[in-house]
Amino acid sequence: MTTTQFYPIGTPGQPWTENEKKQWRQRQTRSRYYKNDVLDVLQQLTHRDEINQYGELHYGDDVYPLMAVKSKDWDDSLPIALITGGVHGYETSGVMGALDFLSQCQHEYAGKVNLLVVPCVSPWAYEHIARWNYHAVDPNRQFYPEGNAEESQLLMALIAPLKGQFVVHIDLHETTDTDGSEFGPALAAREGVQYKPEYIPDGFYLVSDTQNSRLDFQHAIISAVKDVTHIAPSDASGTMLGYPVICPGVVEYDNNAYHLCATITGAPFTTTTEVYPDSAETSLAECIKAQVVAIRRAIEFALAN
Repeated sequence: MTTTQFYPIGTPGQPWTENEKKQWRQRQTRSRYYKNDVLDVLQQLTHRDEINQYGELHYGDDVYPLMAVKSKDWDDSLPIALITGGVHGYETSGVMGALDFLSQCQHEYAGKVNLLVVPCVSPWAYEHIARWNYHAVDPNRQFYPEGNAEESQLLMALIAPLKGQFVVHIDLHETTDTDGSEFGPALAAREGVQYKPEYIPDGFYLVSDTQNSRLDFQHAIISAVKDVTHIAPSDASGTMLGYPVICPGVVEYDNNAYHLCATITGAPFTTTTEVYPDSAETSLAECIKAQVVAIRRAIEFALAN
């Protein structure tokens, strides 16, 4: 789906100041509650998992504890699998997929791998169904030491003592029609540039890193997920969102150039999932299941290879 629209904040051609960012924030509406959807679910898992608070966000009058789930039987001799969701808070199936994995599947990996799961990296954005955080910053462009998203900095601090122990990191995302109707136009307005509409891929796909290209790993995930939801085809030029499709359902580019979450561990196996919940051919339940299937296949492949 391709959508063009004028964004109602700012002056065309001029980057936003703090005043425009404040206007943007005032337009955001809380539509759901992090406590109900995430914290309460994690509370139900305390009998079998170690749940730790690794940081806290203070946005306006709201306080958001940031939570990570670790295997209760953590064994320092085992490698670590990192699962992250909700880096972009509006991407619902990433958050729900991480939680469903914890509820349904994590017991399968006892004695095989240490699990570290951060189901909702950006809780303010989750509540407001937004891509950006409270300060109109995209956390998934800020995973580097000088980055200016607190969500990203706190996650990097969490995993820093564990560097060198990660075998796999899967970061759960969605591509939605609102990328074209809202978030793309907002980004162009914020930067003071002209918005160029893009075709939204219809289906599941993965983002691979040119600096860590394991196509056998990416292909294994695609092969598992295609039994749950359809895989996005490339466009007529063999690309998706302007990036080359290197094998069915997989685009690849330098993740470090964009400071993406998938770069933070240095794990030998990394990927970013993208489901398409707005497709007429799928449902939210299928998208959540696809995320869980992707997690399981990623871990299984990493342990076997």
